[in-house]
Amino acid sequence: MHFIVAPRVEVQREPMNIAKLDSASTIARMLDRQLHARVAQALQESPAVALLGPRQVGKTTLALAVAQALSARAGSAGFVYLDLESPADRAKLEQAELYLADHRDKLMVLDEVHRAPGLFPVLRGQIDRARREGRRAGLYLLLGSASVDLLRQAGESLAGRVAHLELAPLTLAEASSVPPDVHWLRGGFPESLLAASEAASLRWRQDFIRTYLEREVLQFAPRAASETLRRLWLMLAHHHGGLLNAAQFARNLGVDGKTVAHYLDLLVDLMLVRRLQPWHANLGKRLVRTPKVYVRDSGVLHALLGIGDKETLLSHPVVGTSWETWVVENLLTLAPPDAEAFFFRSAAGAEIDLLIERASGERWAIEIKRSLQPKLERGFHAACADVRPAQKWVVYPGSERYRLGEDAWAVGLPELAEGLRSLHG
Repeated sequence: MHFIVAPRVEVQREPMNIAKLDSASTIARMLDRQLHARVAQALQESPAVALLGPRQVGKTTLALAVAQALSARAGSAGFVYLDLESPADRAKLEQAELYLADHRDKLMVLDEVHRAPGLFPVLRGQIDRARREGRRAGLYLLLGSASVDLLRQAGESLAGRVAHLELAPLTLAEASSVPPDVHWLRGGFPESLLAASEAASLRWRQDFIRTYLEREVLQFAPRAASETLRRLWLMLAHHHGGLLNAAQFARNLGVDGKTVAHYLDLLVDLMLVRRLQPWHANLGKRLVRTPKVYVRDSGVLHALLGIGDKETLLSHPVVGTSWETWVVENLLTLAPPDAEAFFFRSAAGAEIDLLIERASGERWAIEIKRSLQPKLERGFHAACADVRPAQKWVVYPGSERYRLGEDAWAVGLPELAEGLRSLHG
């Protein structure tokens, strides 16, 4: 199935005056999160929904907004919110089966649910009992900060009973009143993106990094050496967008390869780092089979590298790969659920920055150029001859869409992102 990016309609919006608003959380409530409708739909189809995402990404704000909207629409008995980081809320679940049974007529929102792994078997029993009573959907909304850990815990007890969704930092489409360069510099975490000044934004991101290293990581890997993990995270920032060389990282850190693999898995699990896998097939050619690695949020990347303003960013060696992966993350966040993401590179130099493949087998080749006059290289054409994509796009910083060849178009990020979003069923 093809999609066609519709001609862009310019909407005049008053830019957000961040300094005049009370807090970033106030602004976050004004933003339309792409995932809102999908969370609401999943709750109408499944007894439990696990909403995953890094700390401070806006899971609680989104969950409460969805719960309030569903309660108002249905005229139901409302919902219950428990924060399992709170001793008072954890105490309510000392007799979890009784408490959950008392509130089975309400949607239960359980925040930081990975802190109570023993709760999952109880949830399974409550879900099965509710099914027998005829209530088959909209029972539990589970919020967690680490994907693999929560999926493992939930999967052991809630197989076939829970849907999983991931909330990423704010995309440019979700924060459309924020200038693109501000979004690129600060990243998509609401408190960083909507801070009153560049200095305040940078301080928030530096505190975010420190908190993850000193507290959050220890929840999921109690034996992790925070200093080694900090150095690995910093190395990944300097190696941003490059091919993974775990052996080199191990030598530089003075640890073995298994430790690097474990720590990298942890950063991926915490949704702070992405491994973009290479696309390969039996083409009779030598293809790169090593994944690319990069820091997922551009603001966190810049904080790791000490980049606090646009002028410093533009003169930094990371500027090109930072802009490229910022575009990639914006597109992947809005891609349809059945889409898988890859890059393509052959030993002969054929390359595609981002290859999106749907379950139907249809592929879209996306090249990313931080130039107002983008040109397609010979390597892109050679790669497309191997991959045979249905559509070819070149994302560039401009807003006008125009042809670069018979079947390739230059397009701005907002327009292509909107085209991907339109494919959601």
